[in-house]
Amino acid sequence: MKELLMKYKEIIMYLVFGVLTTVVNIVVYFLSAELLHINYLISNALAWFLSVLFAYITNRKYVFESSSQNILKEAVSFFSSRLATGILDMVLMWLFVYFNVVNDVIAKVIVNVIVVVLNYVLSKLVVFKGNK
Repeated sequence: MKELLMKYKEIIMYLVFGVLTTVVNIVVYFLSAELLHINYLISNALAWFLSVLFAYITNRKYVFESSSQNILKEAVSFFSSRLATGILDMVLMWLFVYFNVVNDVIAKVIVNVIVVVLNYVLSKLVVFKGNK
């Protein structure tokens, strides 16, 4: 069992912090959109920014264990990749809400699943590639 955990440590850690990042994203969205009655797109942008900041810190330190000395380049790469998936997040949220596919909170959950998978691929293959 220990060998299995060690073999898949990176994926397991990414999933753990991915879930926590998603929780940060949804909680911030819910608080701002539902409790503070801020527009759903503005709430979504705020949720995205705060969850990306949380994700960068945890991915760098705990998931990919980056030792890159060029933190600025790494951070820009991370935020850029998240900006691309953030734009996708916004477009999908707009589509779901505008066309009344589901309510905005359910849309947020569905969109987050898609975004988490894309973020792992970009982090693994682009942002933290070879930075251990």
